[in-house]
Amino acid sequence: MNQRNKLKILNDPIYGFITIPNERIFDIIEHPYFQRLRRITQMGISYLVYPGAHHTRFHHALGCMHLMRKSLDVLRFKGVEISKDEEEALLIAILLHDIGHGPFSHAMEHSIVNGISHEWISLQFMEKMNSDFNQSLTLAIQIFKGEYPRKFFKQLIASQLDVDRLDYLKRDSFYTGVAEGNINSERLIAMLNVVEDELVVEQKGIYSVEKFLVARRLMYWQVYLHKTSLGAEQLLIRVLKRAKYLSSTGVKLQASKALSYFLTHEISQENFTEEILNEFSKLDDYDIVSAMKEWVDVEDFVLSNLCKMLIDRDLLKVKLKKKPISEATKESYLKGLIKKYNISEEEASYFVFTGKVTNLAYNAKLENINILHKNGKIKDVAKASDQLNLDALSKPVVKYYICYPKQKD
Repeated sequence: MNQRNKLKILNDPIYGFITIPNERIFDIIEHPYFQRLRRITQMGISYLVYPGAHHTRFHHALGCMHLMRKSLDVLRFKGVEISKDEEEALLIAILLHDIGHGPFSHAMEHSIVNGISHEWISLQFMEKMNSDFNQSLTLAIQIFKGEYPRKFFKQLIASQLDVDRLDYLKRDSFYTGVAEGNINSERLIAMLNVVEDELVVEQKGIYSVEKFLVARRLMYWQVYLHKTSLGAEQLLIRVLKRAKYLSSTGVKLQASKALSYFLTHEISQENFTEEILNEFSKLDDYDIVSAMKEWVDVEDFVLSNLCKMLIDRDLLKVKLKKKPISEATKESYLKGLIKKYNISEEEASYFVFTGKVTNLAYNAKLENINILHKNGKIKDVAKASDQLNLDALSKPVVKYYICYPKQKD
């Protein structure tokens, strides 16, 4: 039998050619759990606003692996010792950091599993894959959990300036066509260094860091928290909640085997078994879309209309305000809807609701982005920068929204 060539080269629209570094990483990418990420969009339902945003978590994970390799090359060049085993573990950890995402990325977490984060599910997948790969992921899991003694390893995977953000800002900006998010990840990586086990950015890279933080803020308002995307994601969460509620009352809804399982079982962290993990691994965007196409025709007024809105892209009207929305405003929309369709207040509340969103580009309270000056001094970027706007970017901006059906003539 011919030996299979596992040292593949992939063509990425952002970075050009990405090489797969070794056979173990190739086998991890080939694993069904990882291949599922091809069927999960990186930006959830944002393609209803930005038609190009159809790229997947699979794209993003490979991009992160590529940037992690570049980062480690730069750090080694500057004299930071990183062993071959540590390098492989970092590449595996960043490759698998998003493997626990459910369909449409975040909608699942708020609807059909109870309070389970995608990070926690990622860890369950990694533990299961560790047994499939003869315990060779143990070091990667340690790093992912922040239990490895070298602090900057965890910072490369999850911090205020991590490889994950460097990839998704550039990638999401490319696929949405929103140029404001196009950061210079190459230069940021070239300026990385390590001092006393912490990640720092050399002084020459300060303007690239500023650009990165501004880009992050603009991408949040323009893309991730775009009011239409926000409204659409809320609709999707309500579709799944309604379907779960109907299933609990004995209504039989047409859905794939995996989706039916989650609609008819109460899933929490306490009862999350290997069997549930296996069912979760069969769930992707296609299950949800095909279910919604069926549910357009169900008898239930709420589920049928919510699905129709998403399938036909006839979405709710969304208003963003600087002040909280008054109860009276919400009540007037609710009453109008109840009267028009002769439905209950509980049913109407699926179509009329309020909420708030927060945009914080740089959370210095959580962790600093430290700038290394030529004299060896280390300062937080907001203090080191001559830009006043970085101070502003460290303060959370809260906006309030109300969603309600458009008035049809």
